[in-house]
Amino acid sequence: MKRLVSTVSLALTLALVAGGFAAWAGWDWYDAAHDDSAAYATQRDEALAAAEQAVQNLNTLDHRSVDRGLDLWESSTTGELHDQLVSGRAEFTEQVKEARTVTTARVLSGAVTELDDRAGRARVLVALRVTVEAPGDARTDKDSRMLGELTRTGGRWKLSALGQAPVGGTSAG
Repeated sequence: MKRLVSTVSLALTLALVAGGFAAWAGWDWYDAAHDDSAAYATQRDEALAAAEQAVQNLNTLDHRSVDRGLDLWESSTTGELHDQLVSGRAEFTEQVKEARTVTTARVLSGAVTELDDRAGRARVLVALRVTVEAPGDARTDKDSRMLGELTRTGGRWKLSALGQAPVGGTSAG
């Protein structure tokens, strides 16, 4: 009889522990699924991916398919940057065809430096290597760092500003 009571007590204790664990795990899962920081992290990752692709797009252009390249530039941008690209397209097309250059870019690394998810704005830093091929010249590689601003438009992140990041040493003084 004692053995039966002790077995029932053990079974009841194990059931309570299992139920408590299940309740805790369920609450933890619910909390994580509804955590604002998870949504923020998702937006950050989406902004970074869009920025890296757009910066790569804007640093890649082949004189043999300028129109396709510039279409890609325009689809990667918004705002003033987009307007500048559209307004200077004809002149730029002539320059690229005359120079007969091919530039290809590869992103080395990137980071979101600022994100305002509610306003749909982000700032990024992207490091990339640009390879330039010109007729008669050897290929040249140039590493650069770009600062970009993104705006979320139509549910997508697009570049709204892009420029060279300042490069400088630190002084010990």
